[in-house]
Amino acid sequence: MTVHAPERRSWPAWRARALAGLAGIAQTLAFAPRDLWWLQLLAMAGLFALVERSASRRNALWLGGSFGLTSFVCGIWWLYISMHTYGGMPAVMAGAAVVLFSIYLAIYPALAAFATRAVPPTGPWRVLAFAGAWTLAEWLRGIVFTGFPWLSPGYAHVDGPLAGFAPLLGVYGITGLAALAAAWLARAVLPVVATTGAARRLAAVVGVLVLLGVGIGLSRHAWTTPSGQPLTVRLLQGNIPQDMKFERAGIDRAMALYRDMIVAAPADLIVTPETAFPVLLQGIAPDVAVPIREFADRTGSHVVLGAVGATITDRGPTDLTNSLFGVTPRDQTLYRYDKHHLVPFGEFVPWGFRWFVDMMHIPLGDFLRGSATPSGFPVRDQRIAMNICYEDLFGEEIAQALRNMPEPATVLVNSTNLAWFGDTIALDQHLQIARMRTLETGRPMLRATNTGATAIIDAHGHVQGRLPAMTVGALTGSVQPFTGLTPYVRFGNAPALVLALVALGLGLVMTRRSR
Repeated sequence: MTVHAPERRSWPAWRARALAGLAGIAQTLAFAPRDLWWLQLLAMAGLFALVERSASRRNALWLGGSFGLTSFVCGIWWLYISMHTYGGMPAVMAGAAVVLFSIYLAIYPALAAFATRAVPPTGPWRVLAFAGAWTLAEWLRGIVFTGFPWLSPGYAHVDGPLAGFAPLLGVYGITGLAALAAAWLARAVLPVVATTGAARRLAAVVGVLVLLGVGIGLSRHAWTTPSGQPLTVRLLQGNIPQDMKFERAGIDRAMALYRDMIVAAPADLIVTPETAFPVLLQGIAPDVAVPIREFADRTGSHVVLGAVGATITDRGPTDLTNSLFGVTPRDQTLYRYDKHHLVPFGEFVPWGFRWFVDMMHIPLGDFLRGSATPSGFPVRDQRIAMNICYEDLFGEEIAQALRNMPEPATVLVNSTNLAWFGDTIALDQHLQIARMRTLETGRPMLRATNTGATAIIDAHGHVQGRLPAMTVGALTGSVQPFTGLTPYVRFGNAPALVLALVALGLGLVMTRRSR
């Protein structure tokens, strides 16, 4: 039987949970718009140190929950604006909904901390278990109940050394590596096991430096290559207030505004935001549709329009979809992309929650789920892969779409409307998420939004241009398409999950052997 060294006396539960909560707040501060990747490592290192000192797995569960609760409340508070300011839900109910949702999200870091504490503290096993458990917990958070992977720790590292692992392991792999580095950092700087000596602390420091160094080296490797000549693009931002977007006056204003912005200047590709035309495609008035068609045919510009798709029957329109329509010069056939990963409560009503949705005044709140389009929108000699709103949170789905295309798209396009959340950190956080998708796929992404952040992101995750939030404008520039498949596009999340299972499994096996 193996006997491991006793752990130091744990702190009072309330103090430890308060410190875990502060660490959770610190982690949220690491995300955009501050972009402090090192702060995310310090925050997670603090949590690991507290888990090490915890008296039991139950205490560790509470520590992980406290960490997650404060992190999510501080990071997704902007959901309150959509429910109260624009949805009309009473302030108390909207605030309670944000807290309850944060409590649900906190379950995942709580389970990761619980699993970590179940592993013996001696040797590398608990460190590996921490990395593996955190990776699996974040992956589960991204798929259960359609998933909500917002604020996954890996996103804080788009400007850090660990970003080099994105083409290999994706955001969840980076999350696991960040947890590994944080645990080593805690062991080196804040040793909590009585037998931890200088040699082991030095080994932990070396491990962190090697991990960061490998990430820097990988970031210099080209996984994809330029394809053809750059495309000229114009990305439109109408800044239509959300409270008038679906009013008659707002609809007329939006359609006239976007018509005038589209025909103002030609480009290879012109993109409007999600539901820039907040009506059925068939409902776009001739004085708007005809000038756009004539402009595209005359200038050779390809135009992507955000509108509502539907099936027209004798009884009226059915099967409403949140869609993008591509207008090809001198071709009457419209390309169509229907959003397939819908937002709960905003685009479909989960079973049993009709009463909750009825408390808000959100129009078009029940869309039909579309299917991923097997081929991209052809623009010149390139193909464009589209996604709508928060579909770009799901890197696995984008990777799967690319590898399943007969000719993989060379540019990504995200069309979204974040006006639901006002001028908040949600805009910067979403841009940070989009940058991770470019690192994973080795392709640029164009973002056309209603209020921000409208931006051009190159294939290396760098923002080439961005419009100020909450303004009307057109972002004009060029983008270099890229071809080739990164390992992440080929294999998705599988490598990161396999590594996580191995790391956690080793820890659990050692636990049984210790017993």
